[in-house]
Amino acid sequence: MERPAWAPHGIDLSVPSVSRMYDYYLGGSHNFEADRVAARAAMEAFPGLPKIMQANRAFMRRAVRFAISEGVTQFLDIGSGIPTFGNVHEIALATSDEARVLYVDNDPVAVAHSRAVLADEERADVLAADFRDPLGIVGSETARRLLDLDRPVALLLVAVLHFFDDEAKPHEHVATLRDLLPPGSLLVVSHAATESLPGTRERGNRLGEVYRRGGATLVMRTRGEVAAFFEGFELVEPGVVPLPDWRPEASVEDEDPVVYAGYAGVGRRA
Repeated sequence: MERPAWAPHGIDLSVPSVSRMYDYYLGGSHNFEADRVAARAAMEAFPGLPKIMQANRAFMRRAVRFAISEGVTQFLDIGSGIPTFGNVHEIALATSDEARVLYVDNDPVAVAHSRAVLADEERADVLAADFRDPLGIVGSETARRLLDLDRPVALLLVAVLHFFDDEAKPHEHVATLRDLLPPGSLLVVSHAATESLPGTRERGNRLGEVYRRGGATLVMRTRGEVAAFFEGFELVEPGVVPLPDWRPEASVEDEDPVVYAGYAGVGRRA
């Protein structure tokens, strides 16, 4: 298999990556044949996946603008993936001169491409690290240089937590991150779900099997289970709701029903 010039050495091109599959769903080009094969199988198992990913990104952009409107201009985006149009730093830096963005990902392609995109940007950077090491993330030299942890930070866990089952202790990791951030900080979460639409539970099971074959975990959680991640945070209106319903900027009447297969919410640390 020919290795593209942008692909970091040392990664197995035959193993799909959730971040590169996500890149494929969004029409990106930083993915390999194994990612494309797995993504196409995922879309066959759960038709409409690209629309869900687009709705997820739209929620993320609304949440970033909300954070800045609330005076929170620092962003810690864990599981940030491969930068695409309308990413966090583009929205934040264009909206506020005070904005700072730290991306965190454990995928070498996501990190390498982020570094290339941010090469000339002093107000944003990327850290190669894992969600399961919150102390390492917040205590890193990069985080200390870019973020002022005496001021509120918006912690983004967008389309991330559903890749960790309960055995991986995602609630504990979120709680650790919460306790490392000052009062007034925000938690931004989106999460895959199948309880809101007829027939989506079966499709969700098929989708989970596609990810398992690629070596990844995919967990669908209920609205209540997603809300549990906000322990220690006060949910802002409208609470944990389907993706399009979180502070929409236009009418959602004509939205494809498939984009309701996921929940989103924002909470504020007291």
